[in-house]
Amino acid sequence: MKAEKLLIVEGLSDKKRIQKVLSEQVAIICTNGTVSSYRMEELLYPFEGYDLYVFMDADDSGDKLRQLFIREYPEAIHLYTERLYGQVEKTPLRKIAEILLRADFKVHPEFLLY
Repeated sequence: MKAEKLLIVEGLSDKKRIQKVLSEQVAIICTNGTVSSYRMEELLYPFEGYDLYVFMDADDSGDKLRQLFIREYPEAIHLYTERLYGQVEKTPLRKIAEILLRADFKVHPEFLLY
């Protein structure tokens, strides 16, 4: 059986935007800003064995959180929005769908139409 996927995002608006695009059930956790490595361990504990994906904003706070994940969870797969958009919540749905599709997530096909 394939491991389940866990997607880590910064805020609730990021989570809602990504859920619109996904066509599969994926556990999504919001960090709600800066977190310590201890708090992150608490958040992730119930998802041990899941494939871990990190999708943070392309800004200073997102970069700091991403560095925490790189240090504490080197196995995590990092997804990136473009600096042009800055935040996941401001990234066009089509672009989010492309990013998720490249990471082997299932997305609603209507978000891939140009």
